[in-house]
Amino acid sequence: MEHRIIDFHTHAFPDALAPRAMQTLLDEAPGIRAYLDGTIADLLRSMDRTGIEKSVICCIATRPQQFEPILRWCTEVRSERLILFPSVHPADPACAERIRRIRAEGFAGLKLHPFYQDFFANEDRMSRLYEETIRQDLLLVMHTGYDIAFPRLRRADPEMLLGIAETFPDLKLVTTHLGAWQQWDEVRRHLLGRKIYMEISFALEDLGPARAREMILGHPDDYLLFGTDSPWTDQAGTLALLENLRLPQKKLRQILAENARRLLGLA
Repeated sequence: MEHRIIDFHTHAFPDALAPRAMQTLLDEAPGIRAYLDGTIADLLRSMDRTGIEKSVICCIATRPQQFEPILRWCTEVRSERLILFPSVHPADPACAERIRRIRAEGFAGLKLHPFYQDFFANEDRMSRLYEETIRQDLLLVMHTGYDIAFPRLRRADPEMLLGIAETFPDLKLVTTHLGAWQQWDEVRRHLLGRKIYMEISFALEDLGPARAREMILGHPDDYLLFGTDSPWTDQAGTLALLENLRLPQKKLRQILAENARRLLGLA
């Protein structure tokens, strides 16, 4: 069956920065593999090979000063097929203003990463960021769980995420890596079955088919999204792993595109 697929979690960089950015990230995470060269052109070629209609490109501002160049690049490269999520840094004193700018420029959401941006998801200073994101009706994609390139600090674990969901029920939070990378027993205890968005990147490879299928079937149909974390996984490979789970076709369609289309406000 053919699907109009939306990949909710990819990365790319400006052409001039891509080689250096990719090498730095590879050096920080021994054992990880790059399937693409980090450019927009290579991502589009991968999408064409895999039958992916649209990809969400998630940016990460590792310093407050990166907001403007990231926003400018996002404005330049977005297209019918590429949906850009800029980033704000929680240490930026102008954080709320930055979020308003993201909305004013017509973007649908933003991306945060607790390891690269040095924050804990439930610390007090994050409240203003969550509240402004709600006021601007933006999606928030956050890296959740551990990260392969960092020590195993609990910066965004499932119990924290449940607390955020309960404290900020109107926050449209998308957790990555099927709830929290390599914290899936805790995902089952705290998040599974709740109305919390999860995209599936970098999870099926670790979980194995039986456990992945059980978790996906145990989560509400409307709250699951296809994601790959490209270029760090192969888009076609992640798609094959998902399709090999033999999920009900209705649920598969929702994961591959329908839920993303609704969240992103696409016709």
